[in-house]
This record gives sequence, C-alpha cells and structure tokens, in this order.
Amino acid sequence: MIQRLSLLFVVAVLAAGCGAKRNALPPNTAQPDRFLFDRGTDAIKNRRWLDAREYFRQVVDNYPQSPLRPDAKLGVGDSFLGEHSTEALITAATEFREFLTFYPTNPRADYAQYKVAMSHYEQMRAPERDQSETREALKEFDTFFQRYASSPLAPEVRQKWREARNRLSEASFFVGLHYYRSRWFPGAIDRFREVLRDDPAFGGLDRVYFYLADSLAKTDKKAEAIPYFERLLAEFPQSERRTDTLERLQVLKPQ
Repeated sequence: MIQRLSLLFVVAVLAAGCGAKRNALPPNTAQPDRFLFDRGTDAIKNRRWLDAREYFRQVVDNYPQSPLRPDAKLGVGDSFLGEHSTEALITAATEFREFLTFYPTNPRADYAQYKVAMSHYEQMRAPERDQSETREALKEFDTFFQRYASSPLAPEVRQKWREARNRLSEASFFVGLHYYRSRWFPGAIDRFREVLRDDPAFGGLDRVYFYLADSLAKTDKKAEAIPYFERLLAEFPQSERRTDTLERLQVLKPQ
C-alpha cells in the first residue's frame, strides 16, 4: 500500500513538472508577452482550454503594459466559454464583463459584449423548461445592438438573437399547447396571442395560427378564428397543418 501511494505521488509530481515545463517561458525570450500569447492562441485552436488559460493569464497578470493584454483577457474568457460547463460559462461572463469595464473603448468591445450574451445563450434550456438564461441572453444581445449596431459581428449576433427569441417563443407556445390539450382554451388563447404580439417573426407561426384559431373556434368565437386559419393557408402553403386547416374552414364556412 505504501509503495503504491509513493508511486502515485511520483507520477503526480512528474505530471505537475511536465505541465509547468510546458507552460514555462524559455530563457532569453525576446518578446515574452508575444510568445505566451501565441502559445495561448494555439492552445485555443486545439481546444486545450486549461493550457490556453494559463498562457493568457501570464500575459494579463505579468505584462500590464503589453498591447496584447486586452486580447489575452478575451482569451481567458474564451477558454472558459470553450469548456462549456455551467461553472465555466458563469466565469466566462465575468471575464468578458471585466474586459468591458477595463477596456470600454477597445476595438474588440463588441466581441466582449457578444460573448457575454453567448455565455447565457450556451446555458439556454429546452423550451419546456425554465427560460431565465434565454431571457438573459436576449437582454445581452439587445445591449450589443444598442452599443454596436454597425459592428461586423452584427449579422452573426442577429442570427443567435433569432435562435434565442425562437426558444422563448417556443416555450410560450408549449404552455399554450398544454392549456389547449387540457381544454382550457382561454389560457391557450392568451398564450398564443402573446407569441403573435411579442414575436411576429417566430419560426413556428403556422402552429400558432392553427391552435389559436382552433381554440377560438372551440369557444364559439368563429368569426375571430376564420382569419387565422386563412392566414395559415396564405402564409404557409406547405404547412403540415394545411389539410386540417381546410377541414376546419369547411365546418366554419360551409358552402
């Protein structure tokens, strides 16, 4: 038992020594901050998150006057974002927010704000679960658009915003669908109308039209139901609910 423990200790010491050697700065390096930064960048590309973080941290902590320090700070945040665990994503958001505090006018402030939003985006849950992180992501995306509307990152950010907005609308739709299946149609109508009001570009709009119209029809509001069925046919000619919609309209608008 003692021999085994001794062996494990030796292995641990050797591993630690290898790690320290791997991240050590070679003697007489002409541009040590550049050397460390390039090693961190290479580690990020190869998804070696801990190595990248150690290299970037050395730049941030030991070279306060280096022009590479702001980018190294972003690299620290990226290394946490890449790990993708809940704890790492929370820490990533902190790193990117610190960057915005220390370097508010830096040319890459738009990137930092985008990554703050992404730290929440990556924590979004399925539509049927709590949507707190989705709302936080949307809030941070909106901040990006307010501050950096002309950023070259804007198209990519807008795509992520759309995905997050779809997730939130999908969550509201699922609540409405639950009410619909439980035959509590007033609650379903409120939820479906909420989606139409808050997100008219929602990707699942044909489903909203159908279940809203059917809920209205089942509560003797046929005159209100018909336009939604007709909108579904006009706007989504390939919808899988087209046949059911035509059947509903035949009942509501007999020839």
